[in-house]
Amino acid sequence: MKYLQITILFFAAAFFFACTSMGDISINSHRSQMEKNLAELEAVMVPLEAASSGAGDTRSRQNEITSARQLIVNMEKESSADADYSGRLTAWSGRLAILEGRYSEALRLYRLSVSISPGNLPSIILGIRLEGDPVKRMEMIEKELALLSPRTAPNSASGIGELNIERGRALVELNRFSEAAGAFDIAFSSGIDKIYSDSYGAERNRAWELRNTSGIAAGSLGLLGRETISWNDCITLAKNETQLLRFITGGRNLSDAELFNRLIDRSFIPFSQDVTLTQWPLVRPRADETVTRAGAAWFIWYLYAEARADRGMLSRYSARYATGANPRSPIADTPALSPFFDSILGCVETELMSLPDGRNFRPTQPMRGAELLSILKKIDN
Repeated sequence: MKYLQITILFFAAAFFFACTSMGDISINSHRSQMEKNLAELEAVMVPLEAASSGAGDTRSRQNEITSARQLIVNMEKESSADADYSGRLTAWSGRLAILEGRYSEALRLYRLSVSISPGNLPSIILGIRLEGDPVKRMEMIEKELALLSPRTAPNSASGIGELNIERGRALVELNRFSEAAGAFDIAFSSGIDKIYSDSYGAERNRAWELRNTSGIAAGSLGLLGRETISWNDCITLAKNETQLLRFITGGRNLSDAELFNRLIDRSFIPFSQDVTLTQWPLVRPRADETVTRAGAAWFIWYLYAEARADRGMLSRYSARYATGANPRSPIADTPALSPFFDSILGCVETELMSLPDGRNFRPTQPMRGAELLSILKKIDN
């Protein structure tokens, strides 16, 4: 009888521990799936938020916003008693509501998220994004970063990357570009998911390009964050921020329209931006025409030659490469017989512009305002 009791107790204990272990496995499996859900949602949301902050245009990504909302709806249907998971999911829903233009709903979801799981990181970011004043956002960010400092939280690295992304965004709005670039660099090196550097890398690079723009004219500053610029914008930047157009203005305050026409007449603005053409069209370009990298190279190289009083530079490279029976270009997407050949090769060889992939110039890509100003200032100096 004694042995029977011991045997029964042994099997009961074994059964209890087996059930406990299976329960732990089930709980851990469920928790792992919840983290996978949130990671999937983060990978969808971060590029959309980056687009809304100036690294793109969320209007052109409306289908992705709709898909993100459906993803959240599906996750919400998988009810969970885990407060942290529910709080974070609610906060991501609020962050999506901002992109949808539903700010009242975003505020409601923020309050709900905080009540479910106080201090969860997505809700902290949501609260920051709901604040419209970049100065106040900076105060909120610095306070949260102080709570995560090694002194106050020596074992905590979570949130440093995400908060520095927000810090970089706020600093850009405050035109503190050098500090903004530094904040993005801290974020990218913090161990944060690669989706953040992929999504905010372009904004970091723009901040770095603009780091030396203190004292820039107010009329020019708005052009620097643009992904595309027109000939009018090129003239504004050259006129306001350099002395490169004084050979035409003579110090007089000419209108942009008059400057545009004079620049065309003196060949500083090409009639076409198509590098494959061998003859110019008869129609003059428009002042509001989007400037490509090819057009910008032409404009830059002519200003460079004028600044050095050496118009021989305008045919220097074609005289070397574009002669003989089979002229070959060292740049894959710029023909040796193209009227843009000298300008493009000249800009590349003098390191005013670069070959993005080491082989191609990508002449049809639009020119960015910050990049053009950086080049113009280099020539002006």
